[in-house]
Amino acid sequence: MTGTGALRFRVAGKADLPALVRLIADDALATGGDVYGEPLDPAYAEAFDRMAAQPGNRFVLAEIAGEAVGCFQVTVTHGLSRRGAARATIESVKVASGRRGQGIGAAMMRHAIALAEAEGCALVQLTTQTARADAHRFYERLGFRATHLGMKLALPAKG
Repeated sequence: MTGTGALRFRVAGKADLPALVRLIADDALATGGDVYGEPLDPAYAEAFDRMAAQPGNRFVLAEIAGEAVGCFQVTVTHGLSRRGAARATIESVKVASGRRGQGIGAAMMRHAIALAEAEGCALVQLTTQTARADAHRFYERLGFRATHLGMKLALPAKG
């Protein structure tokens, strides 16, 4: 991996919200209308509080020399299928646009998989937009296989 220092991972705290939103918004195909700006929309702080209160749900920040270069969310779900196996869902995998192609994404995914293993998960799952052909190849190189068809239903906004 190239860069100016060692890549470090840590669980993100509420103080990291500006860096997380900046990374999430730095994505040409993002569909949630995320835009980074100061002050941050209070919805981000409210969502972070709900996420942080949920056991097994966390955002991880990747840093090089104190610079936020990537992030991902990992959520552990306990269920009954597969004889009660837990599974980890990885979402919001983002690498800063100026840092892509340096091996950061692969290192982040290895870290996410290690977190899932440490939680006793039997599998790791993720979704990726159908338009992201490069991402599909990236995940396949890491051993992921497209075994299911994902579907989403957008619900009307409350307010």
